Amino acid sequence: MDERPSLETERLLLRPFVLGDGPAVQELAGAYEVADTTINIPHPYEDGMAEEWIASHPAGFEAGNDVTFAVTRRSDGELLGSISLMQIVRHHMAELGYWIGRPFWNQGFCTEAARATVQFGLEHLGLRRVFAVHRSRNPASGRVMQKIGMTHEGRQRSHAMRWDRLEDLELYGLLAENWKPSP
Repeated sequence: MDERPSLETERLLLRPFVLGDGPAVQELAGAYEVADTTINIPHPYEDGMAEEWIASHPAGFEAGNDVTFAVTRRSDGELLGSISLMQIVRHHMAELGYWIGRPFWNQGFCTEAARATVQFGLEHLGLRRVFAVHRSRNPASGRVMQKIGMTHEGRQRSHAMRWDRLEDLELYGLLAENWKPSP
């Protein structure tokens, strides 16, 4: 792959993370309410973890395995969250993953970022399928998937272990031929 891309939407700039984003990532992703909605975000979010995570992004992109964007507000550059295409199988499929900081929930930022990221994957990476999962007890994440045109494909019962608790996951998918880009 070439240089790590940036994407623009009406309200957002999706750009590569920089090490200077570390403190904001630690604060936003480290909030219990955010970590509790994900499978992989640690809690507590210790010093240095954000910078280590950010430093891993270039190698993942160069290897063609993933692309991770900092979700920022165009008007002031404030970091709102993160969105990624992960486990990329070239010209086939990738998993969409995201988190948005608690102060920015219920404002449509995640849907806007997800739509742009999926469009990038389909149009620029040549993906034929994008899929995503969310915890059954986090229906807000499922609504994002539905709003961008993903179809519910099933439930993975007791599939994920988080903090000594088995959780069901909801699986969503989108095929390239069913994609309807934003006007």
